[in-house]
This record gives sequence, C-alpha cells and structure tokens, in this order.
Amino acid sequence: MTEILDKVPKSPQQIKDEQDASVASSLEKIRNKFVVMSGKGGVGKTSTSVNLALALAEKGFNVGIMDVDLHGPDVPRMLGLTGMPDVNRNRKLNPIRFSENLSAISMESFLPKPDDAVIWRGPLKFSAIRQFIADVEWGQLDFLIIDSPPGTGDEPLTVAQQIPDAKAVIVTTPQEVALADVRKSINFCRAVKLEIFGLVENMSGLNCPHCGEVIDLFGAGGGDRTAREMSIPFLGRIPMDPRMVACGDSGMSFQRAYPDSAVTKAFGAIAQQMADAKTKG
Repeated sequence: MTEILDKVPKSPQQIKDEQDASVASSLEKIRNKFVVMSGKGGVGKTSTSVNLALALAEKGFNVGIMDVDLHGPDVPRMLGLTGMPDVNRNRKLNPIRFSENLSAISMESFLPKPDDAVIWRGPLKFSAIRQFIADVEWGQLDFLIIDSPPGTGDEPLTVAQQIPDAKAVIVTTPQEVALADVRKSINFCRAVKLEIFGLVENMSGLNCPHCGEVIDLFGAGGGDRTAREMSIPFLGRIPMDPRMVACGDSGMSFQRAYPDSAVTKAFGAIAQQMADAKTKG
C-alpha cells in the first residue's frame, strides 16, 4: 500500500507545503542573513557581496553566498568557481565550495554556457529563489550573504518575503545619480519591512599610485550624508583599487593577495560590524 501511495501524484498544495517546510528548515540553520542591494547597477554590489563574505570567512565564520541576481550572475566568476553543484543522498544540491567555510550557489552554475541569457518573468524567478533556499544543503551557517540585482524588483521582493529576518546592506557610490536611486532602495526596504543594517559607500576615492594623493573620482561624502539624512547607519567607505578588477576577473581573492591594503581593511571593518551584530548565538 505504501508503494502505491508513493506513486500517487502530489497536488500543487502538497508540493507547496513540502517546500514551505523545507524553506523553514533550511533558514532555521542559518543564524544571520544579509541581502546586499543597490539602487542602480555599476556601483560594485557583487564585489561588495563577495568581499564581505570573504572577510567573514577569514574571521572563521561559516558563510554561504546565494546569488539571486538571476539575469546577471557573477559570483562564481569572481570566486573562480566552475562546474555544477553535486546532488547529495538527501536529493539536495551541495553549494560549490570556495574554501572550507565559504560556499556559493548561483544561476550561472546551471547555465549550459556562461554567456547564455536567462529570460524569465516574475513567477519563475520567485520559484528559483525558493529552490535556492529549500533545495540547497546549506547546513549550519553563521552568515548567508544574498547578492541581489540592482533596483527594487522581483528578486529583492522575494527575498524580503521569504527571508523576513534578513537585513539589508545597501551599496552606493558617492555620486548624486547613484544616491538618488539608493534613496529608492531605502524606501523599498521600509515599505516591505526589510530591516536596513546600513549603507556602504563603494568606489570612495582612489589613491594615486604616483603621488599618494586621494582622487575623488565620483565625489566625496555622499554616502555618509545620505545615511544621516535617511536615518540609517553608515557602515564605511571602500576605496578604489585597480588591482580589484584583476582579482575579480581572475577569480582570485583580493583580500588574500593584498591583506594589508586599504580595501581589505575596509571590508574587514564592515564585516566586524556584521559579526558584532549577530542576531543569534
């Protein structure tokens, strides 16, 4: 009789209930969830996500990166990860490991070719993000870093709905055109009751390699000012460093290659704020 019942097709409601239970079980094992957002593209959101995850891992925490930028997934490239996730005996996907305590899942790992386009509407994106939570064997994590696409569309909304205890780290550059879009992201978080952990000002000045003078290519102080005006914490500034580009393109950890750089110290300081604010245990 049991074998016969196992072959009876499940109703859509049964499937949803089972996935709801799996989502809840997976999230219960993850102590702290941070979604990295930006109001617009081109501000270095993914590099911020990856480097915050690396900084937390370097501090000894177990960290996962969930890349929900479904149309422009870049996390595997920036970490030098290749191949598809394995399926374990529980019929769940094992995230791809970068190191002993850092692993990632991304849509790019499932594409036949890295340059293939993902042409999806909202319901498919909603389903994929739920599967990234429910069908991935994240295990016990101290931190889950969620790399979200720019703007306030389906992906960040799904994260806010499915992971209600997530906190937002919002990334901007100092220039006003980026800050105008950041204010929209802040208001989005408030509208969907997504707690804002703070604002990061990326690409905040370039140290001239010849004279050492700081060149403010995108202006200065805009992130700090916006954080004060919008009454949210300002987490810090990440300076520009041309070596970041080479490391990101080659999948090399900038922080391991240049542990004494101003960039590494800045990410370490923000990661420490995240560690100090752990919500559990």
